Amino acid sequence: MYTDLAARSSHGAPLVRRTLNGPTMGTRYSAVLFAPEGTDTDALASALFGAVDRVDRQMSTWKADSDLNRLNNAPLGDWVAIPRELTIVLAASLRIGRASNGSFDIGMGDLVAAWGFGSAGPGPDVDRITALAGQVRPVTTKALELDELGRRARKHAPLSLDLSGIAKGYGVDEMARVMEAFAVPSWLVGIDGEMRAKGLKPGGSPWAVALERPERGKRDVMGVIELTDMAVATSGNYRHWVDMGGKTLSHTMNPRTGAPLENSLASVSVLAATCMEADAWATVLMVLGEKAGQQTAENQGIDAIFVQRDGSVLSTI
Repeated sequence: MYTDLAARSSHGAPLVRRTLNGPTMGTRYSAVLFAPEGTDTDALASALFGAVDRVDRQMSTWKADSDLNRLNNAPLGDWVAIPRELTIVLAASLRIGRASNGSFDIGMGDLVAAWGFGSAGPGPDVDRITALAGQVRPVTTKALELDELGRRARKHAPLSLDLSGIAKGYGVDEMARVMEAFAVPSWLVGIDGEMRAKGLKPGGSPWAVALERPERGKRDVMGVIELTDMAVATSGNYRHWVDMGGKTLSHTMNPRTGAPLENSLASVSVLAATCMEADAWATVLMVLGEKAGQQTAENQGIDAIFVQRDGSVLSTI
């Protein structure tokens, strides 16, 4: 669906504000743009939906016939042909996995499912969690071989791949690619809390994105991030969680413990040139925690906002 609102640029050229949105990846995508009159909004809306739907069909663990699940289900050692988009995301995942010393690990899908965050259904499977805890886990960056030029991949050890920490960000980047193809001069696109912007709004102001207060069961604004030619993504423990043994546990898995993440961080927001990078590095910094995460952000030159929880008190770094 879309709506239009007339506006003008600082040079007086007539622009129209348009809003487009629709369902994808279990949530919704959205686009707000200022474009010249005569822009084919129907074609643009169709292209945006096509872009996010393609990512969903390729990378979803919820769709039995997705390209990712074809790879998950393939015999060890067999090459599996994969599409361009999935090749790009797997390559980035492995690169960031190595750069973060394994803090970003896409081979945690079995644990995600066992703890009740996957397609198998809500609620932890205690027997499955216990069984997985006793297994030696393969190193994903070594167990997954990727042939980027040939667009194919194979596993050398049992792996259950899950791209939930990077696929939405890439989906946003694919929306940005559509905007560029349609020569839209000023836009803000997003999937859930992952956003990317280009240009300025008429009048010269940047795009404003709310930094959500990380409170479970509430929707409130903690601050505002101004974006121009930049992306932002947030990783947090306040949207998806399970209660177990008197503890509230995050949906983010800690590769070092093989269990849900437990530290004092409530959320981490990362700004980067692409939303895929922002999405993955927000997960990395969330996993590393308040001290190691901040040190890694400084070492890697990452712009990040850490929100730390001390009881009921939230503070930003």
